[in-house]
Amino acid sequence: MSTTVPSASFVEVPETLLKKRKQNEKVREERLAAQVEAKKQRKTKREVIYKRAEAYTKEYLDAEREDIRLKRDARKDGNYYVSAQPKVFFVIRIKGISKIAPKPRKIMQLLRLRQINNGVFVKVTKATEQMLRLIEPYITYGEPNLKTVRELIYKRGYGKVDKQRIPLTDNHTIEKALGKHDILCMEDLVHEIATTGPAFKQAANFLWPFKLSNPNGGWRTRKFKHYVLGGDFGNRETNINALVRQMN
Repeated sequence: MSTTVPSASFVEVPETLLKKRKQNEKVREERLAAQVEAKKQRKTKREVIYKRAEAYTKEYLDAEREDIRLKRDARKDGNYYVSAQPKVFFVIRIKGISKIAPKPRKIMQLLRLRQINNGVFVKVTKATEQMLRLIEPYITYGEPNLKTVRELIYKRGYGKVDKQRIPLTDNHTIEKALGKHDILCMEDLVHEIATTGPAFKQAANFLWPFKLSNPNGGWRTRKFKHYVLGGDFGNRETNINALVRQMN
């Protein structure tokens, strides 16, 4: 008696296996469709980011040219041109915790300056100027230019995501945290800080306090004298940019 082995076409496939195959095929198709859609969205987003970056560059150049024009007009008429008041300060803590009164200590906690060489961006208002005056012996601050803001965020920028310190290596991190304020990328963040936009508070709070190094060449001999007296603390106006270069 001979036994014959049935061919594959005669073997009935179990219904559960057929259902599983069908389900896997459906999942695969959905995944591929999602990947194609995500790729389209990324391309659209890149185009938006590129256009925004171009617009910001034009805005910065126009502002710079207008400033130069006003200076020339004033010089031509024999007058002096006074630049607009600063909108944002970059504040660096230069003194430790010893012998600090409770009130200045509390203000530095509010500004998130908890360690030496920590730096934060602060919007210039009457209230913040009074706070900075109270803690002046422990900090140095001034008006950062666009280059300083950009270098700090690109080189030392960390974001606060779920109370964690996350490096800003991807625009997705920024969009996830600040997308509802129309801040999608690094250039949006730089623009918001540099121009003190409507979402400045959220952008500054998102940025983890910058951890800077000691300046190249060290501090001045009399570090705890005022800057205008040959020391380091207090308001150094636009000279903060040179200090940040040394510390970044």
